[in-house]
Order: sequence, then C-alpha cells, then structure tokens
Amino acid sequence: MAKYGPKAQEKVEETMHEIKEGKLTIGNSNKKVTSKKQAVAIGLSEARKAGAKVPKK
Repeated sequence: MAKYGPKAQEKVEETMHEIKEGKLTIGNSNKKVTSKKQAVAIGLSEARKAGAKVPKK
C-alpha cells in the first residue's frame, strides 16, 4: 500500500523541479531553497494544505 497519495507525489515532484531550476523559495522571503530535504518538506506541506493523503508530521 502506498504511503503517499498521487496528489502528494505530484506536489513533491513539482517542488523538486523548481529546486533544480532555482525557482523554489522559502515562504514569502526571497531566500532560495538549497536542500533537497527541505524541498520535499515544502512539497508535502503543500500537499497537506491541498487535502492529499499524507501521513502526519
């Protein structure tokens, strides 16, 4: 059984593409994300807000 739903996987995939392009920033600031772990955390957080199947923190 999958741990994460398909929506969550799409969100994480989008954030990973953004970090590779250098477009992913932290919150409202202009600081760029440099860590892949941080990018995954941002993707999962966005997926939670969208109502996707994601385990608790």
